[in-house]
Amino acid sequence: MIFQSFSLALGQLGDRRFRRVLLLGLALTILLLIAASAGFVWLIGALVGDDASLPFVGEVTWLSDLASWTSILLMMVLSVFLMVPVASAITSMFLDEVAQAVEDKHYPGLPKVPGVPFGDALRDTVNFLGVLIGANILALLLYVMFAPMAPFIFWALNGFLLGREYFMLAAMRRIGRTRAKQLRAKYSSTIWLAGTLMAIPLSIPLVNLVIPILGAATFTHIFHQVQARAEGVAN
Repeated sequence: MIFQSFSLALGQLGDRRFRRVLLLGLALTILLLIAASAGFVWLIGALVGDDASLPFVGEVTWLSDLASWTSILLMMVLSVFLMVPVASAITSMFLDEVAQAVEDKHYPGLPKVPGVPFGDALRDTVNFLGVLIGANILALLLYVMFAPMAPFIFWALNGFLLGREYFMLAAMRRIGRTRAKQLRAKYSSTIWLAGTLMAIPLSIPLVNLVIPILGAATFTHIFHQVQARAEGVAN
């Protein structure tokens, strides 16, 4: 099921709606990181001030410049770490369009669903972004404590988070949040494994930016397959 869904999603990457979502997500991500960097530099400058006094040195005027340059370098380093989760979260605002493109091509008999309201999409995006960044920051401790296992911890953690997010996105469009949670719980191991398949390429530069699109498409297929199984069992 997982590899069939992944192959179908991979075969549709050239879809113009996929490209549109990718470009929108990247543009908003870059703007957000630039704004965050500028805000961080301004905050450091405001805290340090134009000049300061140091013991045995007296008044110095270069501390503000040093703090600003240091904060810029720090944000450049952090942006490498934050690029993927931020891009994933922002792109998730538009993944309804990806799911619709998949259904139009592979499940044309389905009735149309209303688009996700922007407010709901924004709320889910903010929640997902907070969980994704928070979990990865906490995982840094595990990376240090269990350095040889760091890649596996990264894949398992992000696989769980991505699988949960993208499955819910695909399922809620069709069956609502409550039923989607029930279906996710029933097929949790399959969803986690599929999410891990999405998480492994996160370590590859540039390729990782396509993962939100590929993940949404893959989990749209997975949702329809597990729903068909669940309905078959019920019948």
